[in-house]
Amino acid sequence: MSTNPVVPTITLNSGAEIPQIGFGVFQVPNDETEAAVSAALEAGYRSIDTAAIYGNEEGVGHAIAASGIAREELFITSKLWNTDQGAGTAAGFESSLEKLGLEWLDLYLIHWPAPANDRYLDTWTAFEEIKASGRSRSIGVSNFLPEHLDRLVALGGTVPAVNQIELHPGLQQADTVAWNRAHGVATEAWSPLAQGSMLANPVVVSLADKLERTPAQVILRWHLQQGRIVIPKSVTPARIAQNLDVFSFELGDTDIAAITALELPGAAGRIGPTPAEFNG
Repeated sequence: MSTNPVVPTITLNSGAEIPQIGFGVFQVPNDETEAAVSAALEAGYRSIDTAAIYGNEEGVGHAIAASGIAREELFITSKLWNTDQGAGTAAGFESSLEKLGLEWLDLYLIHWPAPANDRYLDTWTAFEEIKASGRSRSIGVSNFLPEHLDRLVALGGTVPAVNQIELHPGLQQADTVAWNRAHGVATEAWSPLAQGSMLANPVVVSLADKLERTPAQVILRWHLQQGRIVIPKSVTPARIAQNLDVFSFELGDTDIAAITALELPGAAGRIGPTPAEFNG
């Protein structure tokens, strides 16, 4: 009898339902990806997030094929890299599908706005064609700021289903989260644990001790109770399972406020590139 947790879903503006917690494979080498994703699927994850630039779509695909899990039970996300934006969009999408060994994606994202290249509007039009074909059930963006999102929705077409952004206690991006909420766009946090940099924070450790949970579980719970989607990453089976075991406890309002107060000033908490400047 399975003891896998029941993961809540969030209904996207496309009508699709995405599990609120998924498994990320950023910086996982391709030759380690199959084992990591297989461990995640065994633990109960049904949402897997990869990207062309990660170089591990094949490993993800091998794990999916070996799992025996029906395709309809999975939610698979990939992302178009910056150099494929514009005229290369269709070919980039086909390459991802081929490497994953899939006929369709659940979510396809523009990985970065790459504003100096200024191809994300043409790319979005190509994304709408992909969605219309049924080969990606939902389309969205990653690392988009309000200034990029305003231009995109001004096209008058599809509003992104998801905006996946760097978001953790040290960097909370309140303006972007507010824009997403106002426009019906789901916020998905990448690096939700700040690549581990927040796990030794005394406030987090104290809450973990009080709740008899791991620091990672406390931070993930902080995200979930604010309605965000999260995609933590680990290659350790025990931690993979622990990160999914976050539905049997709750943080109080003061606990949430204590973690929220950990945000660093300005961009001091940012781990990844700055979306307004990064062009890949």
